[in-house]
Amino acid sequence: MRLKTLALAAMTLLYAGTNFAGSSPTTSANDPSIVITIDLSATNNDRVPVTVNPGRFQKDNVTYRLPKVVQGTYSVSDFGKYIEDFKAIDYSGNELEFSKTDTNTWVIPNGTELDYITYYVNDTFDVEATGGIGGDTPFSPAGTNIEEDNYVLNLHGFIGYFDSLKNSSYSLDVTGPADFVRTSALQTVSEKENKEFGTVTTSYFAPRYFDITDNPMMYGKLSVEEFDLSGINVVLSVYSPNGMHSAESLKETMYTMMQAQKSYLGDLDSTPRYDIYLYLSEGKEDSPKGFGALEHHKSTVVVMPEGIPAEGLAKNMIDIVSHEFFHIVSPLSIHSEDVHYFDYHEPTFSKHLWLYEGVTEYFATHFQVYEGLVSAEEFYGTIMSKIQVSRQMNDSMSFTEMSENVLAQPYANQYYNVYQKGALIGMCIDILMREESNGQRSILTLMKELSNKYGKNQPFEDDKLFDEITALTYPSIREFLDTHVAGTTPIDYNEFFGKVGLEFVSGQIETNFIQNNGALILDGDGDRGVIYFTDQVSANSFWADNGAQPGDVIKEINGTPVTLENANDIFSKVYMWTPGLEVSVKLDRDGEEVLIETTTTQSYTEGTQIKEKADASEAQIALRKAWLKG
Repeated sequence: MRLKTLALAAMTLLYAGTNFAGSSPTTSANDPSIVITIDLSATNNDRVPVTVNPGRFQKDNVTYRLPKVVQGTYSVSDFGKYIEDFKAIDYSGNELEFSKTDTNTWVIPNGTELDYITYYVNDTFDVEATGGIGGDTPFSPAGTNIEEDNYVLNLHGFIGYFDSLKNSSYSLDVTGPADFVRTSALQTVSEKENKEFGTVTTSYFAPRYFDITDNPMMYGKLSVEEFDLSGINVVLSVYSPNGMHSAESLKETMYTMMQAQKSYLGDLDSTPRYDIYLYLSEGKEDSPKGFGALEHHKSTVVVMPEGIPAEGLAKNMIDIVSHEFFHIVSPLSIHSEDVHYFDYHEPTFSKHLWLYEGVTEYFATHFQVYEGLVSAEEFYGTIMSKIQVSRQMNDSMSFTEMSENVLAQPYANQYYNVYQKGALIGMCIDILMREESNGQRSILTLMKELSNKYGKNQPFEDDKLFDEITALTYPSIREFLDTHVAGTTPIDYNEFFGKVGLEFVSGQIETNFIQNNGALILDGDGDRGVIYFTDQVSANSFWADNGAQPGDVIKEINGTPVTLENANDIFSKVYMWTPGLEVSVKLDRDGEEVLIETTTTQSYTEGTQIKEKADASEAQIALRKAWLKG
């Protein structure tokens, strides 16, 4: 599982029951399962009842935990905060005493008497929107939703684990209204309809707790489409509360993009099924606002604003899902012991986020030009944007040190750089690999070789990865890793672009409606509770031409008042504006209202571009061709 945020994450940085005593396991007596029931039809006050039957314990002091951290989020989620009315029941139906030793842990002293536990689960989407409970809430795609017509079941928010049963399998029964559409990649054992109550109970099987956390579900009023991707069954599930988008409308975009990815990957081992769950947020006060995706090994959960035009949604789904799908390479096939033996309560982190997230993001960018989905100029523009954003962060921080300490400051604030400089690290290694091999090898070649050596079930040792890569590649790769990944020396991109006949050129460039070549033109004032234009707005042609000035407070966009609470939602839509839209913006300039009503045009700013050198040598052009087209 890996987290992938939108480019809009830069904005975020600114602002920041039923009893089942004695239930029998569905597997053999030699491999008893922990039996879980989740009853969506018994939802009470936006809470879902959960019952957990672990079988009989032979020792006392039983410990049950909800995850503090889940793989891929690199932040504390504390899913135990969302558990209410926890009860431990003995074999006579009486409540047992227990103690809650921390946010996520319950200890039952008389464990040999325990029959089952039961509790209610609150959803995180509501808490995220209202700011309740306290502390940070899980990033939306890692969270949970409990609504009348939609349930986002990231199961790590509903189901915990017993310390003494970490290797046990799980038998999971989920009951919901019969008219719900339900999608999950977990192994389905059976379905049973109860016509009297109008419900259907679906039974699933998970070999271990990892499979519980790695296989999200979505229930409710969904649209679902499937397509075959050279042997991979792709299932696209979409929840659009107002019916503005559907799985059918996105299917062709996803198929074209993922078919190109499969071509790019070639014969690299993959997965027989891949699920895409898309939740579209209405943009109301109680709607989730953390837009982006959480990657699982064989699926991804995406949260996006519903109000995005179809073209903008398709473009962003290409950028997001392409990144997530490439995770079938890493960490699915290549990962460290920290990933393989992940501790949900006290996790340790690998040094190699540059590999898991950076190289994955590079693949998601590079395959589009390699497979002809975008032009070379568009690819250069994306790379330039990553350079600009990475330079706004700590460009001299050791990437391995940041990765290993990602939960702590000052490293946590640098996490977003894994999608910027991390991808650029992948690009530089790719160029070096092609240069050293006369165009015959690449970073994808290296990843295939590492995958063949390790694979899904064998982790590498964190401290030995550089040695393993060096043995498979060239001294120049080791020097780069030591200097720019483990070391603190910023990358001189001129050196690498020079190898492929590219150069930096200053001039007028295209930009969007909230940034100038990666630099935000907006800021927030927490004391006043407003969003305002910075000095950068004067260098953004669209806003400058329409009279916006530095210091103008943005009061309203297209009829929606702008607040610190809804800023991420509103400006994610502004970020995706395209030329030709009718827009209305109300500004406050020193107490006077300024109204901008206009049609959007392409915005420009002064900046630096990556251009192909007119006097590039034949060798440089040949290496560039190998890099961009193979």
